[in-house]
Order: sequence, then C-alpha cells, then structure tokens
Amino acid sequence: MTRLLISQTFVDRFGDQLARAEADSGLAIEHLIPPTGEGDQMTAEQCESIDIAFFSEDQLGPPGRPFFDALGRAPNLRWLHVFHAGVDAPRYGELMEQGVRLSTSSGTNAEPIAHTLIAGLLMLSRGFPGWLDAQRAREWGRRTRDEGPVDLRDQTLAIIGLGSIGAHIGRIAQVIGLHVIGVRRSPRRPDDPVDEMFTPSQLDAVLPRADWLALACPLTEQTRGMIDARALALLPRGARLLNVARGGVVVEPDLVAALQSGQLGGAYLDVFAKEPLPPDSPLWELPEVIITPHNSAVSSGTDGRAAELFLDNLVRWGREQELINEVHER
Repeated sequence: MTRLLISQTFVDRFGDQLARAEADSGLAIEHLIPPTGEGDQMTAEQCESIDIAFFSEDQLGPPGRPFFDALGRAPNLRWLHVFHAGVDAPRYGELMEQGVRLSTSSGTNAEPIAHTLIAGLLMLSRGFPGWLDAQRAREWGRRTRDEGPVDLRDQTLAIIGLGSIGAHIGRIAQVIGLHVIGVRRSPRRPDDPVDEMFTPSQLDAVLPRADWLALACPLTEQTRGMIDARALALLPRGARLLNVARGGVVVEPDLVAALQSGQLGGAYLDVFAKEPLPPDSPLWELPEVIITPHNSAVSSGTDGRAAELFLDNLVRWGREQELINEVHER
C-alpha cells in the first residue's frame, strides 16, 4: 500500500482524474488528508506511513503548516511534487538532503506570468501610472505627441532566464516589435524566441543595451543579488525593470535608490525581498512603479494544469519511469 499525503480540496476537485491516474499507476494508494485547523497535527503513526505527497495551491498560507509539519515528521517520504516552479525555500533543500525526490509544476503557470509581465511592460510603456493618477484626481491629463511615450518598436528587452516563462515573454515581446536578447547558461536553440542570446558571464555587455530588463530566472547562489547597484548603473538611464523571478535576485535598497535617482525610469514588481511587502517600503509610493502581491501566476486554468502534471507523474512513479520536472540540483 502506497500512502499519499494530499489535500481534501484536491480530492474533491480532481477526484475522478486522481482515481484514473491511481489505476493507471498500478499502485494501491491510500489518501492521507492533513488537518485544516490551525495547530492541528497528524499522528506520529500517520506521518511515518507517508510515502509520497502533493503540495497543492490550496494548502498555501496557514493551511500549509499542517502539511509541512507532517512532511517534517515523515521519515519514509520518498517523493514530493509541488504545484509551483521555484524550490529555493530551505525546506525543499532539507528534504532533498534526506533523499526525498522532488518534482515541480514548472511551465504550468508560464503563460499567465508572461501575460502579467507584458501587461506591466505595456502599462509603463504607455504611461498608465500617470493616467491612473490623473483619473483618481479627476483630471483630464491629455498629452501631446512631444510629451507622449516612446514607441516600443525597436526598443530592446533583455530577459534573464529563458525557461518556460522567459520564452513566453520573448514570444509576445517579438510580436509587439521589441528586439529580444536572452540571457541563459545553455546555448541558443532554433526555437528560442530571441534575436540574440548571451550567457550570464556576458551580462555586462547586455545591460547597456537594455531599455527593458525582465527577470524570469530561478533564485540560486549565482543569481542572488545579481541585480545590484553596479548592474543597475550599467543600464541606460531611464530603463525599466520587470521582475517575476524572486525578490532575492535584486538588491532591493539598490533598486529603490535607482528609482529615486531616475537611473531607472520605472518598474513592474511581483516579487520582493520580504513578502508581504512591508507597509513602510518606499516602493509603495514611488512614481512609475507597479506592484502586484506575488500574484502574477493566478489564472483559472493554472490549478488544472498543475493537477494534470502531478497526475502524469503519479502514473510515472508507479511505473518507475522518469519524472517530469524532477529537481536534480537546487
């Protein structure tokens, strides 16, 4: 008997698909449902029986605490699948060090994240923050052609990180006329939606050309603090930053200083060094800054896509096949 730690919400929503996947896997599976009450815990016997687990989005926040409490007391856990892509949180490293296999839902939220970043880019490029300020003040804030924003066509967008999210960003950016530069460790492939490709070691040559800098990379020891005062100073004055990666990729005080000085002309930010973003952060009040609460992935279809990927992996697990999106190094 294989015991699967899974939420009741997931079972209620995707029970038919789950039953089919379990049958296709060839495994006899028992569901272990974590408690939903604050401070409630599974018994030691239940935790010791957990073989595999799925961390679904409905367990974010306080409901996630019983789930991860159970994982922390599950010495026989062999595989964990998570609904998201990023695995920089320390708990994932600890589990991998204990021999737990880890797989992610990378790619299932790439399209909505890319759409959100492009929406931020378009709002900044067309001057929407100023128009929205005028709307709130009930002012008719028309602009002349001389005062209007610069056309996007032939401006340059540099994307650091060209995985699923970065590729979606690049594809849309090319359609709206931007010259796209990709920055990634691996070589350029024929289907990469970029006009040029560089490696991270060549970033200093890319930044002076970037009217827009999009961050879509994972947070690693190599990317942590990558965008600091020095990197921001290499950008053309007035360039804009778009961050849907992780807050730790940017040195936040340096970002604030660059915005205050005008070195950066604006920013769309979905991620921050500390989340929720503290009420006293200067970022809340800076002009030409658009803030979303680490919410760029939200979409009606994301849960279904993540569920489909997990269930595919569940069948693969039962058949001892290679897992999709297995993490081999953090």
